[in-house]
Amino acid sequence: MDFGPSDEPVALKILIAGGFGVGKTTLVGSISEIRPLRTEEVLSDRGIGIDDVEGVESKTTTTVAMDFGRITIREGLVVYLFGTPGQERFWFMWDELSYGALGAVVLADTRRLTDCFPSIDYFEQRGTPFIVAVNCFDGADRYDAEEVRVALDLDPDVPVLLCDVRRRTSAKTVLVTLVEHSLKVLTASQP
Repeated sequence: MDFGPSDEPVALKILIAGGFGVGKTTLVGSISEIRPLRTEEVLSDRGIGIDDVEGVESKTTTTVAMDFGRITIREGLVVYLFGTPGQERFWFMWDELSYGALGAVVLADTRRLTDCFPSIDYFEQRGTPFIVAVNCFDGADRYDAEEVRVALDLDPDVPVLLCDVRRRTSAKTVLVTLVEHSLKVLTASQP
């Protein structure tokens, strides 16, 4: 597609979802061209018994609404990134955040793999194209993409890739994979 000065601009919306402490805020921050909007609050004693920090004990903050970032691909084509809150008590935000999304990245952490099931279920139930990106944390057990696919019982057409969301090039690969997958799914569903 070519976009000229008189053409309407195109904005793509991508969701970044997954469990608590999986790296959603980090992914948005590593690739956004603007300083990301973050709605993080410090974890407090009030979260004891509610927030499961097993495996991410060093985490001190949590997203309470969303993260927001932007990537300009070229004039007239912009990608907006929305990181969802990972804790169940904030899931009421997901319906609003997902409205109009091209697709979603479900981040997974092998130390807490079951934490990404709610995200996968959410997008499967709504027919939203998604991929799974395994954020490879230092010191975490390593598994290849096919092992993760089997553990998560994913359909064979759902892309699974390993990444390090702290690295811009890795985050870029994740987003490109999602856009390609979403276009493939949306094209296949056209009559």
